[in-house]
Amino acid sequence: MSTTAETGPLPAPEPDPNTEDAPFWAGTAEGRLMLPRCTRCATVIWYPRQFCSECSGQDVEWFEASGRGTIYARTVVHRAQGPWRPAAPYVIAYVELEEGPRVLTNIIEVDPDTVQVGQEVRAVFVAAGPHKIVRFTPEAGA
Repeated sequence: MSTTAETGPLPAPEPDPNTEDAPFWAGTAEGRLMLPRCTRCATVIWYPRQFCSECSGQDVEWFEASGRGTIYARTVVHRAQGPWRPAAPYVIAYVELEEGPRVLTNIIEVDPDTVQVGQEVRAVFVAAGPHKIVRFTPEAGA
């Protein structure tokens, strides 16, 4: 679990990898953000899978993404339920990766009230059972 500056532990649900997204999860285990790209139309695919959501091509290649992006949209959750309750307030955001896709994630290791649209962030990898999940934190000095 990760801890934000102002909150308790943010739950890190354990993923359930399958053969289609295995390269993604193997990358996160090594602290690398691996993404598929369509070899036909060059679309970077999110959520990781073995076909292109843009042109339906089935020929994809995996590459290491930069792990950097900007906050496209965000909200601060002040009231939560279940295992998320002790973590409130926390940030849920869409991060637009440098490579194009927008990913739904949490922004961690920062005061939730300071998180802004357009802010530069970088990927961090948080333990979730025997796996790691991707979350984001503000770039140093940003």
